Amino acid sequence: MSEKHRLTQSEIDGVQYRRAKLWQIILYACNGLVGMSVYSLIGLASYSASIGYGISTIIVGYILTGTRIFDAITDPMVAFLYDRINTKFGKLRIMLAGGFLIEAVALLAMFDFVSSKGFGTIVFILLYCLYVIGYTITNMTAQTIPALLSNDPKQRPVIGVWATAFNYLVPITLTIVLNVVLLPMFGGTYNQAFLSAACRICVLIGLIGIILVCIGVSEIDRPENFVGTGEKKEHLKIRDMIDVLRGNRPLQCYIISAASDKIAQQTASQSIVVTLMFGIVIGNMGLSTILNAIGMFPSIIFAILGAKYAGKYGSQKTIVVWTWISTVIAAVTILFFAGIDPSGIAVMLSPMMIIYVILTFALNGAKMCITTANTSFMADIIDYELDRSGRYVPAVVTGVYSLIDKIVSAFGATIAAGAVALIGYTTTMPQPGDTCTSAVFWTAMALNFGMPILGWICTLIAMRFCHLDKAEMVKVQKRIQAKKESLDRN
Repeated sequence: MSEKHRLTQSEIDGVQYRRAKLWQIILYACNGLVGMSVYSLIGLASYSASIGYGISTIIVGYILTGTRIFDAITDPMVAFLYDRINTKFGKLRIMLAGGFLIEAVALLAMFDFVSSKGFGTIVFILLYCLYVIGYTITNMTAQTIPALLSNDPKQRPVIGVWATAFNYLVPITLTIVLNVVLLPMFGGTYNQAFLSAACRICVLIGLIGIILVCIGVSEIDRPENFVGTGEKKEHLKIRDMIDVLRGNRPLQCYIISAASDKIAQQTASQSIVVTLMFGIVIGNMGLSTILNAIGMFPSIIFAILGAKYAGKYGSQKTIVVWTWISTVIAAVTILFFAGIDPSGIAVMLSPMMIIYVILTFALNGAKMCITTANTSFMADIIDYELDRSGRYVPAVVTGVYSLIDKIVSAFGATIAAGAVALIGYTTTMPQPGDTCTSAVFWTAMALNFGMPILGWICTLIAMRFCHLDKAEMVKVQKRIQAKKESLDRN
């Protein structure tokens, strides 16, 4: 990369690595303001569908599953769009801004302008699909940025730390704002006035985030940064995506790992599941959210330690180590809840509250390390594909991953809706203060901790067949550097 791009170079492992400035990394990480503000809002989609459009609980689950499958189908389309857009204003900024504009309009209509105006299922589905299109464009574009910012194995985990910190802190902060501050202002229950206010807040935060990200990528958003190592330059074809999936073993392993984790995350993040756990099992929606936040902030320290570990031992080994740790902590947490009266957690400074905070701190810290390593590992996979095929196709790699990941994780909303329906919530949604029965308790445990454990077991199995460790990545970068030098000479 030329000096005018203001990216410094470092010589490590015999490779001249590309390194980003700290301000570029931080502004890229502000994508968390975009993704996580929307993530926090879309978690309320079940309530919006029920309150604003009169859709029953079971039907909501089917709709959210179907639209997520539609979300998966749009990923390959965005990969082709990514390959063909190349303007004087860049590629990344056009797609980031355009995608956010689409999803912002859709969300404002879905939660505010059109909601509770007499419209029904069809309008809700159309607006949700429009949101999906915008979200896919923005999200897939953002996923390609870390590989462009840096290929230094010591710096890539640092990018992951900043991204992970935003991705965790933004939803935690918004949860406090929405459930502790905003919800009581509208009577303590989910209603149309609350949903409208929540939507405006989240969209505004996302707008600020997208502006900052566009500033952060301005110096790398140049045509010369999107070329491969081969002489022949062709636009992408369907068979290119098939070849990537068939020939890239690390991507195959990552898809199994990330998709199994994602379906657990998608399920646990549904508002009805959060209400089940915090509003009913623990019995204090606001205080439980605050306790969860207290356990979250110190866990950023673990992300920093995890990044240092990844820089030293590689992203793949980091994922394996912290997945084992997460599994053990989650299992201990289930045993902890089973042996106490969970309502005691809401008693300030009680022994149960202190233990809960420690477990939350440890589990969130371990998960943060995994997420940090995953960001770095995806960038490694993109470079592996460049070395393997000679094509620089970051959107294809992320698109293939997202396609399968979203189809699998699409069932998160259905699992959540189906689970609460099985315990009696067939025509209404769980509300804070409902009776905590045995069925409610064990359903909350299964959705919050049991499913993640199953996902982590899948990760451990998949990583046994992946061989993209630190030593192999050094070889990959050396081969890429040699191919580019050869291309420049010719």
